[in-house]
Amino acid sequence: MTIPHSSDLPAVKHHVSVLPDGLHFASNGVDSVLESGLRAGVELPSSCRNGTCRECMCRLVSGKVRYRIDWPGLSADEKDEGWFLPCVAIAQSDLLIEQPFAQAR
Repeated sequence: MTIPHSSDLPAVKHHVSVLPDGLHFASNGVDSVLESGLRAGVELPSSCRNGTCRECMCRLVSGKVRYRIDWPGLSADEKDEGWFLPCVAIAQSDLLIEQPFAQAR
């Protein structure tokens, strides 16, 4: 997958911080949280990138996201507990997320 150069995208709208390692990146409010991280050199675990495999599942500590699909592969209880799928989630505010397997490239 080719990730466009940041100058080809809308202006940065939101800041994403990743616990526990303190990684961070910007999101343009258009691309998924996963895509935004990859563009900035932050890898979150992923596989399918369409909201079904749950490989990227992590906890949303604070902030708000919207989904590209009607019902991502999470149960109502998981959503209530703060879990989200960054591969199909788009930041709607600054985010604080927890993903212990995130790493800088």
